[in-house]
Amino acid sequence: MSARSKARRRALDILFESTQRGAPVFEVIRARREKTDMIIADYTVDVVEGVLERQEEIDEFLSTYSQGWTLDRMPVVDLMILRIGSWELLYNDDVPDGVAVSEAVELAKLLSTDESPKFVNGLLGRLQQLKPTLLA
Repeated sequence: MSARSKARRRALDILFESTQRGAPVFEVIRARREKTDMIIADYTVDVVEGVLERQEEIDEFLSTYSQGWTLDRMPVVDLMILRIGSWELLYNDDVPDGVAVSEAVELAKLLSTDESPKFVNGLLGRLQQLKPTLLA
């Protein structure tokens, strides 16, 4: 697993924990740094900050283009994966579009239901197709 893949996974863990506990994200990061030997890579923080900064826009895109699924109905882990993948796809020029999608699909394969990888791939693929108009 590459360093960036590990950083994405850790960002997912942090975002998920923050959501589940209702705790601020940076409190979760601080607690992990203080109470564990866990090293939180700079890219993990970049992903978390990027998702938080763009969450409203990302959620709007996800809501608009997910067919038959509201954000409230999505499993939390899928929503976090989609937010991370959307941020990388739409707002992080250092990550090729295909890599952003495939990394999100891999996270879904590892951590979610059997149907999730197909759903994540389809929704992020749609955003990838629409990227020029979404960001215009």
